[in-house]
Formats: sequence, C-alpha cells, structure tokens
Amino acid sequence: MPSPIRRSLKIAVDTDHKVSALYVAPRAAIACYVFAHGAGAGMRHPFMADVADGLAARRIATLRYQFPYMEAGSKRPDGPALAHATVLAAVRAAARLASGKTLIAGGKSFGGRMTSQAQALSPLPKVRGLAFVGFPLHPAGKPANDRAGHLSKIEIPMLFVQGDRDALAERRLLLPVVRRLGARAVLKSIKGADHSFHVLARSGRTDIEARDELLDGLALWIEEVCAAGE
Repeated sequence: MPSPIRRSLKIAVDTDHKVSALYVAPRAAIACYVFAHGAGAGMRHPFMADVADGLAARRIATLRYQFPYMEAGSKRPDGPALAHATVLAAVRAAARLASGKTLIAGGKSFGGRMTSQAQALSPLPKVRGLAFVGFPLHPAGKPANDRAGHLSKIEIPMLFVQGDRDALAERRLLLPVVRRLGARAVLKSIKGADHSFHVLARSGRTDIEARDELLDGLALWIEEVCAAGE
C-alpha cells in the first residue's frame, strides 16, 4: 500500500491566533476526519498519531490541529468561544485539503466536546457527522450529565466511542444520553478500556487490540455515513 500523503500547515483562527495542523491522507481516501486533541495532550501525542495512521490504513484521511493554548505551551484550555472558532477554522481547512471527500468532525475528549458545542451553536460547514473518541460527559469522580444538554440540538449523525471503564463517562449515565438522541447517535463500547483506551493486563486484552477495535468501529461508522449520503 502506498504511503499516505503527510502535510504540515498553519491554520489562521483569527487575527491573533494561528495554530499548527497535520494532514495525513491515503491516496484513495473516502473521507476526512477533523480530529481535535484532548485537554492535556496535543495533536502529536502518540495516541493521536496512532489513530491518524490507523485511519489512513482504513482509507480515511485526518486533519489534526492544535488549540491556541496548546500551541502557546499553556496548560489552561481556551475558553469556549476561541475553542469553537478554532474548530470552525480547522473544518474549513479540511474542506479545502480534502475537497470532495465526506467531512467528519470530532476529537478526543475535550476536542470532541468543543466540536459538539460548535456544531450545536451553528452547523459546521460541509460536516456530515460527529465522532467522539472518549466523550467527557463529566469530570472524574463527579458523575453528572450536564455536559450533554447541547447534544439534542445536533441534527447530524453522532458516534460515541467509549471505554466501558471511562471515569469521565459512567456507562449508567452515558447510555440514557445516547438513547435520548435516538437514531442520530451510536455508541461503540470498548470492553475494559478507560478514558485513554488503556486496558488492564488482567483483562486478557492489550492496548493495541483495544485501539484496533476503536479504529475498526470508527472507520465502519464513517463508511456508513459516506454511503448514506450517496
């Protein structure tokens, strides 16, 4: 299989902020996933890179990008307005890079939540679905579903890929959220995985196996979104 195209670029968010991005695209990509990072680690984290490479092997391009706080080396996430503006700028960049391909947006944890909020406020241009990799339904140790309220305003398909040991999305709270969203939402549960998709050794599984299950589920759902739009 030919190596995917890899491109580094800068995305202008506004007059004061410009962020780095990485585009990885197989030669026969069917879609592009606009993939935002989590709160504590940027787009170059090994997990982010592994997902991008795994999706490329499954005919899906990715555009990973930094939020401005991560670009600046800060540990404090951006406020919602700036985060939403960054998501929008990344989606527009992906539409140019992957012209004619189905666009899916989302991300890991914080990145997925900021993407969903942006979509709820104003539909992201040309985005056909949202895919969340570990949606942070609540802070660890503080179970609640307050962060899910805006999801009801989203009218495009949504995929929740969640470890069933995720301390930021207790299953007993997440399941009713997904059910209330009806046919728009699908939950792909990764057995034994935590918020980082790490599995315990005693589970008899490896992190690589859990990640492959994540990638297979994500790729299949994206293929289904593509097919539904044909």
